[in-house]
Amino acid sequence: MAAVWAPVVGHLLLLALLPSTSSHMVFDLGGNVYPTGEFHATMHIGDPAKPYFLHVDTGSNLTSLECKVGSKVPHPVYRPTRDKPVPRNNPLCNALHQDVGEPEKPHKTVCNYEIHYLDGSWSHGVLIHDKFTLPSGITKPDIAFGCGFEHGGSHETTTGVDGMLGLGRGSVDLVSQLKRNKIITKNVFAHCLSSKGGGYLSIGDENVLSSPVSWVPMAPRTDRNHNHYSPGPATLHLDTKSISTKTMEVIFDSGSTYTHLPEGPHAQLVAALKASLSKSLKEVRDPSLLHPCWKGPGGFKSSDDLKKEFKSVMSLKFHNGATMIIPPEKYLIVTGHGNACFGMLGRKDIGDMCIIGDITMQDQLVIYDNEHGRLGWRASQCDKKPKSKSDIFSRM
Repeated sequence: MAAVWAPVVGHLLLLALLPSTSSHMVFDLGGNVYPTGEFHATMHIGDPAKPYFLHVDTGSNLTSLECKVGSKVPHPVYRPTRDKPVPRNNPLCNALHQDVGEPEKPHKTVCNYEIHYLDGSWSHGVLIHDKFTLPSGITKPDIAFGCGFEHGGSHETTTGVDGMLGLGRGSVDLVSQLKRNKIITKNVFAHCLSSKGGGYLSIGDENVLSSPVSWVPMAPRTDRNHNHYSPGPATLHLDTKSISTKTMEVIFDSGSTYTHLPEGPHAQLVAALKASLSKSLKEVRDPSLLHPCWKGPGGFKSSDDLKKEFKSVMSLKFHNGATMIIPPEKYLIVTGHGNACFGMLGRKDIGDMCIIGDITMQDQLVIYDNEHGRLGWRASQCDKKPKSKSDIFSRM
């Protein structure tokens, strides 16, 4: 009988020794670059908790839910109660406005906001708070987030999500709030986006800091680079050829599906890429509206087929000597029509910035170490989720 009870007693002792909060949590991600256009985590919000799909966005420091009645979202629209708004004089409201700026028409009693995103879209709403049920299910902290009533602009996201999971470099982002609530001990998180679809988001895991990765210091926060994660300036190369003598300010933005380049370097890159291709590829138009696109001799069925026809490798070389390698499967997508389309877009309105989107982050563990002010990345199998302490409870 003692032998039967020994494992149970062991588990009970383990539970007694573990803290009531989790210092490390892992969320499964759904979605893909194409055709979904986003990666999302399922967050359980409210009491009783209800599930919502939130687009993982390192370019926004505010988590938000769509609250407009009639919105086309996967789950029933979140309905806040009257006792949930964050007051206008609350420190969280002041912190939010320091991050995103004061709204044109500030409310007298509640904390309203206006956010403008890198892709030109915008959102208006009210800051509220509600309970978030975390993976362990034990702690349900109150987290402040935006309840959006108006939005517009050229959203890259689809109606496949209920809102945004703000992980940007700010004061009211989810990770900062979890640390203030003593749910995690370190302001560290990492995401791994799989080219097969899905992936995972890890929050508070200190083990990733000792991983063999390419580390680059975070660029200082400035008026221009205020809420964004930037490893600083880099030069763009195609194979051994430098695309431009000018450096670009790189920004990591998981809220962008594709990677964005200034018009000049983009045109130079496309010209250099075309010159490197074999005559077996034919340039075609594709319903995805991406450009340029190519048809191969037998068409393309998966990213593995890209390697047979596209040999050129891109790279971003940073000031400290670190390099981000960008093989064909991280700058091309295979569409539903069997074409290979270029997943880097040229833009007039971003100056000399290079916005690294999901397509280029695929199959890489990207680490945001706010404790030491650095960013890191390494090749990884993102379809294999690591274990967390919460797994102990899920197996009991």
